[in-house]
Amino acid sequence: MIGDNMKSKEKKKKNVKIPITIKNIIYLLILILFIVYSFIFYNLYFSKEVYATEEKDNTEEIKISNAEKVNLDEIISQNTNDGQREEYEVKEEVLEYITKYRTNNDIPKGMIQVVQEGREGTQEVTVKKTYKDQELVNEEQVSQKITKASINKIVEIGGGSGTSSYKVKVGDTLYVTSDRLSVMVEPDENSQKVATLSKNDELILKEINGEWYKIESGSARGYVKAECTTYLNPNQKVEEEETTTGQGTTSIDTTTTKSASELKSSLSFNMALNKPSGLSLEQFKKVLSDSKDKNNIFADNAEYFYYIEKQYNINGIFVAGVGIHESGWGTSKISLEKKNLFGYGAYDSNPYNSAYNFSDYSESIDLLARVFVKYYLNPKGTSIYDGETATGSYYNGATLTGVNTKYATDKNWASSVYKHMQYLYNKL
Repeated sequence: MIGDNMKSKEKKKKNVKIPITIKNIIYLLILILFIVYSFIFYNLYFSKEVYATEEKDNTEEIKISNAEKVNLDEIISQNTNDGQREEYEVKEEVLEYITKYRTNNDIPKGMIQVVQEGREGTQEVTVKKTYKDQELVNEEQVSQKITKASINKIVEIGGGSGTSSYKVKVGDTLYVTSDRLSVMVEPDENSQKVATLSKNDELILKEINGEWYKIESGSARGYVKAECTTYLNPNQKVEEEETTTGQGTTSIDTTTTKSASELKSSLSFNMALNKPSGLSLEQFKKVLSDSKDKNNIFADNAEYFYYIEKQYNINGIFVAGVGIHESGWGTSKISLEKKNLFGYGAYDSNPYNSAYNFSDYSESIDLLARVFVKYYLNPKGTSIYDGETATGSYYNGATLTGVNTKYATDKNWASSVYKHMQYLYNKL
């Protein structure tokens, strides 16, 4: 009985079942989660495999392409802390015209006449400005787009055997030399136009007003530019020879009234550059003939440094000195391939491609002379050439130091140009 009772108890124990209830399921899930977290904890803190240590830092500096290693943190720090920023500005500027010279053997030697008026155009210029700590440290032209084309000025130089310099007076009959000539209400290029005359039209001179003539031509009455007229009848060939200076067609006295010693005595670092040097044409040719001029560029174009003096009231030796300095006596690539003695138009990021291209050295000489006169050497409102007035945009005095202020970033530019001027003056 006892044995049967024991078997009965064992059998009952084996058949005991745990009832499936929600409470039991929750206990089971908690148990499973405990086991999983225990396993993760053990691997993180007691495993023998170490995935990161503090013994060695294997971080490498970043490499860009095949360039040198750079410190990215340092670059970011510099860009954010140096206070430097760039701005782009688009503005409209005057597009200066080009002057073309040509010889006319039908007018007396020593005379020049305008046969086509130059007309300015406009261009849209994009300028990059760099600031550091709110201060402008660099300004660079990066592109330009012509919005209105300029028209070339054409000047004829007398090549005839005679010399003529008749002095025009009120009552004389004059003739138009340019292709077309505007008649203005006032002696001002910006005043109202009342008529347009054609080449060889006759004019009666009523009044002389500096570089302007008050005239009458048929029903047209008003003011015209003196340089676009001549007293020479285009239907008659000039045979007489005269030697005095005149007006109307610009007559050039190629002789000098100053000796070499007088000219040298006028040279100084602080001399006014908006006045002619006073050298004769022959003296210009003498001082600009030099062994340093390996390609004879300055020697072959000496006359144009003389002509700019007569037309624009500027020291031609100064302009020559700038050309020598900027082009290395005409040996620079821009000078040789673009006939640009001054690097005019070039900006730092792309100097060769941005520099103006000229068809003749006389064009670059003439243009730079006008730029100096209009923007650097005269205060705003000063009456200058072709009936225009100076803008004085970069005027800081008509001296080398004054020009250097805005024209060149090199503080020694003025001293370098002056050395070339001294060299030329000492050859007189």
